[in-house]
Amino acid sequence: MMPRVCSHCDGFPVVHITTGSLAPNGQRRTLPAACPVCKGTGTRTAPAFLVRAGK
Repeated sequence: MMPRVCSHCDGFPVVHITTGSLAPNGQRRTLPAACPVCKGTGTRTAPAFLVRAGK
């Protein structure tokens, strides 16, 4: 069974948020933020009641 795309982040598990300040070289400082549901993988496993068992 293929893993499902996380419904909370739609497959974009890590984003970078700007802090508003600049580094000495002129680039913006950013902080990574991972999806708390899928832990940054972008996929979820099927719930146990949806997994088919048997033949």
